[in-house]
Amino acid sequence: MKIHTVKYEQFVPVDLATAWDFFSSPKNLARITPHHMGFKITNKYDIGKMYPGMLITYKVSPLFGIKLDWCTEITHVENMVYFVDEQRFGPYAMWHHQHHFKAVEGGVLMTDIVDYAIPFGFIGSIANMLIVKKAVQEIFEFRKEKIKELF
Repeated sequence: MKIHTVKYEQFVPVDLATAWDFFSSPKNLARITPHHMGFKITNKYDIGKMYPGMLITYKVSPLFGIKLDWCTEITHVENMVYFVDEQRFGPYAMWHHQHHFKAVEGGVLMTDIVDYAIPFGFIGSIANMLIVKKAVQEIFEFRKEKIKELF
């Protein structure tokens, strides 16, 4: 299984506490996800403050409007420094997403590092080259513009 890595950095002109409060709240995920993906949290309980071991379930349409179930677990949280979400089941063979926050002059530097793998072996590799890699990049480009708009 080939693991693909993408890294995105973005400056946000807010203090660290404001950035952390917004981005560490699962309730804000839909606000920074492209609308065409139909992202919806489906947990049966109210999702509050993030903690290690938290499971978040979603409905999402990452490609071709096909609705899929996705479940991620928050595996690591260091308050106002970083958190990690990992797929437990969903569209990827593997998904590991690190979210890092660093106070810098005038705001916060956010760094996302995503390691992912596509199922279906050789066919999955072709799908990644033709479709998936671009779709992941588009999600982060949307997020970048939405964050500029929000902050």
